Amino acid sequence: MLRTVKPKNARSKRALQAREPKEVEDPRTAIFVKGTHTGEKVNGVMKELMALKRPHAISFSKKNTVRPFEDASSLEFWAQKNDASLFVLGQSTKKRPDGLTFVRMFDYRVLDMCEVGVDMFKSMAEFKTPKATPGHKPLLHFASELFDSHPRFIQLKSMLMDFFNGEVIDSICLAGIEHVISISLGPTPPSLNAATTTLQASSSTAENPASLPKVHIRAYTIRLLASGTRIPRVELTPMGPFIDLTLRRHQDADPELLKQAMKRPKLRKQEVEKGLGKKRKNLEVDEMGDLRGRIHVGKQDLSKLQTRKMKGLKAGRDDDLMDVDGADESEGEESGGEDGGQKRKRRRT
Repeated sequence: MLRTVKPKNARSKRALQAREPKEVEDPRTAIFVKGTHTGEKVNGVMKELMALKRPHAISFSKKNTVRPFEDASSLEFWAQKNDASLFVLGQSTKKRPDGLTFVRMFDYRVLDMCEVGVDMFKSMAEFKTPKATPGHKPLLHFASELFDSHPRFIQLKSMLMDFFNGEVIDSICLAGIEHVISISLGPTPPSLNAATTTLQASSSTAENPASLPKVHIRAYTIRLLASGTRIPRVELTPMGPFIDLTLRRHQDADPELLKQAMKRPKLRKQEVEKGLGKKRKNLEVDEMGDLRGRIHVGKQDLSKLQTRKMKGLKAGRDDDLMDVDGADESEGEESGGEDGGQKRKRRRT
């Protein structure tokens, strides 16, 4: 393992802060490693998967002696050095020809692994069709009930989603979806139909992975055509690669390590009010995003309210002022009446 070094300048401090845990994770980086012997088929599959994973992909050009199911120390070292959380290992032996191993990491430790065998492969070069832009998020389609019921295929689905998923976003423009990756199973044996329970399926096929159906991975480009309505007409064009896989060995995640990996941070108050968690009474978020609360209090008696003492606010002074104002008004009315009589007399003369 790499030793922890205290940052000496601002640049190294920012680099260490970028590796710290975040509420919204960065895109996962995958490292493609070749074993001591890899055939042409394995090299082609790794090259095509790397093209779909770009720009979050690193390829090791040299061959390495790696046995992930026996010793994972090399993987932990590479993961910490390159800040990567996914590995794709290619190895072809006489006992297990054309093998690929998907390894998922957490906190620079191996979380789980899944080994598959490549049965069929067609590269992108064999399809003379437009290709998707590197770095765009694909649309993933899993076409089987076993991806939600069988433990082996649940693990494979989770790994493929972590592998092909890019940045975490809230929304996406319809024109930004350029390609779709369809993952299906077949043929499904009668023992794994919809009526079979998960426990029975796992116990009957855990010892013999050869009885499990094959995994078919297909990639298509999406074309949005005019349909005369707001919803466009969608057409799929084969883009490649086309890969058929067979499940082999696997390693489940450690329960304690999986519990740490699935832990989520506490929600903020604004997120709670937006519906992401349990709402609190009398709290709301206004249009500016500020949290507003309402407080209910009893009726107040304003007659006992303590105010500033001033001479002009005394009760006796108010009565005197009212008497003076009343006398002035009466005098004004009398003087007004006399003036009116004189004016009338003058008009008569």
